[in-house]
Amino acid sequence: MTASLARAHAAALPLLCLTVALGLGACSGGDFGRARPDVRTDDMHRWIGVEATGSVGLPASQFQLTDSERQMRDLAYPLIEPPHARPAKRTVVGDYKPLPSPWREKIVFDRTAYGKLLLDEPHRSHASRYAQLMEDVRNDLTRFDSFFPVADRVISLDRKRQASLKYISELSPAERTDATARMEENALIVQWVQQCLQQRVSSYRWALERLVIHAPDGAAADADRLIKHLAAQASNVTIATPPVPGRVLTTRG
Repeated sequence: MTASLARAHAAALPLLCLTVALGLGACSGGDFGRARPDVRTDDMHRWIGVEATGSVGLPASQFQLTDSERQMRDLAYPLIEPPHARPAKRTVVGDYKPLPSPWREKIVFDRTAYGKLLLDEPHRSHASRYAQLMEDVRNDLTRFDSFFPVADRVISLDRKRQASLKYISELSPAERTDATARMEENALIVQWVQQCLQQRVSSYRWALERLVIHAPDGAAADADRLIKHLAAQASNVTIATPPVPGRVLTTRG
């Protein structure tokens, strides 16, 4: 009887381990926090261009994305997502969702949201809040450094695309419409990122000012230098995008 029980337990053990592993995967939204295969797709950020053009009343292109266009959208998402919206300890794949463009009438930018979250979240010491702020700014600088050359390449190729339209033989109205729509999409994505960078700088400055009031620290000077660096990057963007009819580039809030 004892041997039979042992054999039964041994047979059940692999099934038990599999059940536990599947349960952990379901709780984390994927394999221990990694995105599920059904969420991570090559064109998972294609909606960014569709949202940008749709928000200003322009049609989206039906052309497939080029490698550079896809990469630009992938790199744009972390920059248009509100800063510190998904703290690392709370990140799950279920948090991912499309975002409204800044040209939607009901979208109002709240520069205090980031700072309030930073102050309200439990921290072991005030120094960790300064550290979190500086880490977020550094991450934005790194993201921008990755985004900029890709966006510049996409827009440069769009200028060549625009110039070549008059030389294409038997260009159909649908092809011209989709080519123009794709150029408009790409230009709006760059403008979207530029606006969000400016908004992030405003949010970070508000947060730093409150940190100085709540808990003065020498780290404030380092944080201020980082924020100024990000502000310089945001204001010195040299990607000249072609004009897009109907686009309203205003930042509210």
